Amino acid sequence: MGGLVEHYSRKDIQRAIVNIAKNREVAVKFGDKGFGKRPDILQFDNDVEELAKQGATSFNISEEHWQDPLILKPGMTKKQLDELRLGWDLIIDIDGLNLDYSKLAAHFIIEALKFYDISNYSIKFSGNRGFHIGIPFQAFPSNINNQETKLLFPDAARIIASYLKEMIKEPLTNKILEKETIKEISNKINKDKSYFIKDNILNAFKLVDIDNVAISSRHMFRSPYSYHEISGLISVPIKDNEILNFDKEKAKIENVKVNIKFLDTSEIAKEEASQLMTQAFYWYSKNKKEEIKIEKKDFIVPSNAVKPQYFPPCISRGLLGLEDGKKRFLFILLNFLKNTGYNENEIEKIVLDWNKKNKEPLRENYIRSQLTWSKKQRLILPQNCPKDKINLSNNFNNYYTDLHICSPDNLCMMIKNPVQYAIKKSKAYKNK
Repeated sequence: MGGLVEHYSRKDIQRAIVNIAKNREVAVKFGDKGFGKRPDILQFDNDVEELAKQGATSFNISEEHWQDPLILKPGMTKKQLDELRLGWDLIIDIDGLNLDYSKLAAHFIIEALKFYDISNYSIKFSGNRGFHIGIPFQAFPSNINNQETKLLFPDAARIIASYLKEMIKEPLTNKILEKETIKEISNKINKDKSYFIKDNILNAFKLVDIDNVAISSRHMFRSPYSYHEISGLISVPIKDNEILNFDKEKAKIENVKVNIKFLDTSEIAKEEASQLMTQAFYWYSKNKKEEIKIEKKDFIVPSNAVKPQYFPPCISRGLLGLEDGKKRFLFILLNFLKNTGYNENEIEKIVLDWNKKNKEPLRENYIRSQLTWSKKQRLILPQNCPKDKINLSNNFNNYYTDLHICSPDNLCMMIKNPVQYAIKKSKAYKNK
């Protein structure tokens, strides 16, 4: 216990914990005695040391930011919580049966964030067998689907976490099988292969998972530089290039250095995670079948690529070059071309030619990363067209109207998706 008091008496440790606890609810754990009073807050640096002297072992903080955390109480309605909430951070909680699998999952989550050009993320060792990856609230759009984002907790956070989980599923599975045999996996986790193999397919999320259930109102996560009661280690922030080679020695209490901030907002690019959030919501709506369905026959990819003269107005206008929204259009374009019969080389040529026409072209390494990622993904349709094609102003947060490329013609009135337009028009001219 003396070592913990000494740890929490360090001024740099105190400052780091109190800084991140601002506007958050705090839950202090006192070892085997359990948690102290809730709600609680940390106001002064010395509070950390004083609580440690009283037996505090760890400090846990809320994912949500509150106007006044001390007003919180059990049994509050969603409306009451929404009125009190200032915002929320996305915390991806990765927990594995073995730290090696958690390292791989964390690595691929970071790759997924980079795919969406997000740079202001944080990583920390959870203290035992996993990692926490955080994205500050300021990185998300203030509104989505005509609702304030701060009111969408925990649903929005769960949707984004689920979408990221889906994104890494295939590369994570392939990497695990590349590094280890089924027998080696079984020996490492001390479980029969039937636990993680079903129908001869490895379920990577039996080895390491992203905890979506834990994303709930007033849920806590371990503060950076806080002690983990089971492992005896400290939850230390790390850099993304340290994930795969992370050594628990760095988390021993005597080795802890306070040189990395967790959820640092000092240099944040405001709303840089907008595209991730929008796409996660779109993916969720498709998977939950909340989008208008397109008949199955319209999903069939033509054997010969649909010629550009049969492209819908939105795609044709976007291909002329854009001033804003280039990343969103690139995502649409890649999915459109894959579904209309273009091969990888043809897609690459079209995308690179399009990028040259943009007022400020996207970075080539970003384009290349999108092309590479797109090759690995299963076929999905681009976003559906606006529901109200007569009065476009009625379509809130639709990609095509937001990009100012939606200019419906007569055929647009009869279709629900740009791919459907291209296939129908192509078939019509062939029959004619």
